[in-house]
Amino acid sequence: MRQFAETGLVALDLANTWDEYLDDPERLPDAAALHRFCRELGEHGELRKGGELGGRGGLAEGGELSVDDLRAVRAVRERLRAVLSCVPHDRTRALARWAGELPIRVVVEESGGAPRQRLTAPEGADLAERLAVRSVAELLDLAATGDWERLRLCAADPCKDAFVDQSRPGKRQFCSTRCANRAHAAASRARRR
Repeated sequence: MRQFAETGLVALDLANTWDEYLDDPERLPDAAALHRFCRELGEHGELRKGGELGGRGGLAEGGELSVDDLRAVRAVRERLRAVLSCVPHDRTRALARWAGELPIRVVVEESGGAPRQRLTAPEGADLAERLAVRSVAELLDLAATGDWERLRLCAADPCKDAFVDQSRPGKRQFCSTRCANRAHAAASRARRR
């Protein structure tokens, strides 16, 4: 079973929970899979009395996520994939529109003796809101490190996994060697026809 925390970034790992190579491309088929996703990416939230997790959504009595949580997180994934599928210039506008719709708080923390701002979801936010805000914050961090132009979707059809091109020349097109090999083999077959 493929793990969810492949990049360690909620923004990319959530976007990549749809895998066209699988017979059933949905990698979040049920609440148990969503719970595993949250656990792997450290999105546990704050436990409250009665075992509930962080507000309106999250872990209910007995540690179960609801179908509504699953539906809301899938909607966040679709919005995230829509933002990532834009070219970098349009992606910035799409990200700004999405961020404007989210309940985002700015927290100022000390980091190395200097103030640093961090985006966070408000207290009591549901799981989908927390994942959305964390995704926006991570995408902004990627932009701040200069990796915005290197944020890509895999060029191998039908894969559309998101990845950050860490190669020196910055020309990588595929999310993995699996996709690169499939794309090269398909191109080779097409040339022989």
